Amino acid sequence: MPERDPVRNALPRLVPLPEGEWDTRTRHLLAALPRDPGGRVPNIFTTLVRHSELYEQFMPFGGQLLRRGRLSGRFRELLILRTSYNTGAPYEWGRHVPLAKASGLTDTDIDRIVQGPEADGWTALERSLMRAADELNRDAWLCDATWEVLTEHFGDAEMIEITMLVGQYHMVAFFLNSVGVELDPGFDSAGLDGRERER
Repeated sequence: MPERDPVRNALPRLVPLPEGEWDTRTRHLLAALPRDPGGRVPNIFTTLVRHSELYEQFMPFGGQLLRRGRLSGRFRELLILRTSYNTGAPYEWGRHVPLAKASGLTDTDIDRIVQGPEADGWTALERSLMRAADELNRDAWLCDATWEVLTEHFGDAEMIEITMLVGQYHMVAFFLNSVGVELDPGFDSAGLDGRERER
């Protein structure tokens, strides 16, 4: 695999749609979103809304996984942050660290996410979830051993959700990284930037 350009995304390839260019449909699509401090709509949404039809279909699916899924917040954010790390997605990482902390992950846990599933301190289940994120990233499937451990704790619906959650945040990372969405004011990607990603 070719090495990544170290200066990739120095400037966004697509900028967020300025509010002065929002038509009635765009205003309607963005109206229901929670705003960041100062009333800003996060850059991910004001960039994605440039494809309004896709945005409209994506939001319910993403919202189901993020807000109404069956996994606990801790498990969900562990999988999302490991996927963010695996895909080198600073926007995704920066936006989800606060959500992870709100779901009970500590700074130590977040440091361990970067270290991977073999880091000391994980429970057996958390270690298997980390492996699941890595296997899906690397192989696009869960090996039998990981599947067996997870199915001791999760039912069919949760197993589907684990795979779809990792896949959805892979897709979002492809978008964020490729178009160069800039992290919003008040958020940072500390803990991800400058680290050599595992291959």
